[in-house]
Amino acid sequence: MSDVPRAVVDTNVFIASIGRTSPYRWLFDALLEGDFRLCLSTPILLEYEEVLADKTTPAVSRNVSGLLLALPNVARVRPHYRWRLIKADPDDNKFVDAALAAGAACIVTHDAHFDALREKDFPSVRVLSAEGFRVFLNEQMDAAW
Repeated sequence: MSDVPRAVVDTNVFIASIGRTSPYRWLFDALLEGDFRLCLSTPILLEYEEVLADKTTPAVSRNVSGLLLALPNVARVRPHYRWRLIKADPDDNKFVDAALAAGAACIVTHDAHFDALREKDFPSVRVLSAEGFRVFLNEQMDAAW
């Protein structure tokens, strides 16, 4: 499991990836297949649960949360430092803090607030769209062959 890339997935992409007919379903399937290690902090998991319960039902939210906690390629992280790199939406910083604490290869998001990270030299955090992450994963798999 240590040879797969680590990633933090923003709520907007994660929730969109769950639906069976979603164009982002490949990401959820890649998670289930163990193609990458999803790095989660407690605040991220709670946000997933809250948004998913609002968009579906509390039962679906609990089931997805339980699945995430049971998957061997989901890593729980506890950031011990708050970097506060995103000023426009400070709530997004939980994803940055988790990515840095986990040594994640990237944050996967469609949120424009994360563009602020591209202007920072240190600490360096790579931001990818869902499609960019798909390309990244394919490159990683090709390199492993």
